[in-house]
Amino acid sequence: RFSAVIFSIYALRGVLISDILVSLLHFGIGLGLAFAAALPLAIAMGWSRSIFKAIDPIIEVLRPIPPLAWIPIAMVWFHLTHYAAGFIIFIGAFFPILLDSYTGFRDVPRVLVETGKVLGCIRDRKLIKYVAFPYALPFIATGTRVGMGVGWMCVVAAEMFGVSDSGLGYRLFQKFYFLHQMDYVVAYMLVLGLVALCLDRLFRHFVEDRLFKWKRGIVK
Repeated sequence: RFSAVIFSIYALRGVLISDILVSLLHFGIGLGLAFAAALPLAIAMGWSRSIFKAIDPIIEVLRPIPPLAWIPIAMVWFHLTHYAAGFIIFIGAFFPILLDSYTGFRDVPRVLVETGKVLGCIRDRKLIKYVAFPYALPFIATGTRVGMGVGWMCVVAAEMFGVSDSGLGYRLFQKFYFLHQMDYVVAYMLVLGLVALCLDRLFRHFVEDRLFKWKRGIVK
């Protein structure tokens, strides 16, 4: 019943905030690392054909491996720490950010590159900074948003399957597996969805509505 779910959220208020904060910490670690690693690699792959040919086979081998398959490695490398959960989120968020960002840098129109050279951007560093990067920003934003969604799902999975001893996913698994309290389970599922909604709305507000305000056209 809906009333039982609402009461469960109220009853769990003592641990709910701390679980949300722990899950957000895991999410922040993984997403931050994914963005920091994926963006430079995307620039290199999109700007240099030889680098793309060298790295693309490795990416295509690793990309189909589900993030959950990395949990044993995360536990061996990082044990039960925040970084173990962050590593799983990193795996989930890295590839969407990389592929969309790479597409943006690869598809920079030749006319923009030539115009940049005429205006003084002779070296690759300046062309990337003043021509390619601004053009690729919408692609980077799209990849980041997709990566955020995948990463948040990985937060729950990582915490449920033993990488963490706290967080929303851990509590969800604990309530279901040990106590079979379905009202608490549904309550935590609802909280997970609400947190994901808030994260997405914040991203869209600061990136799409502010940074990319010029792309909205006639839409008010």
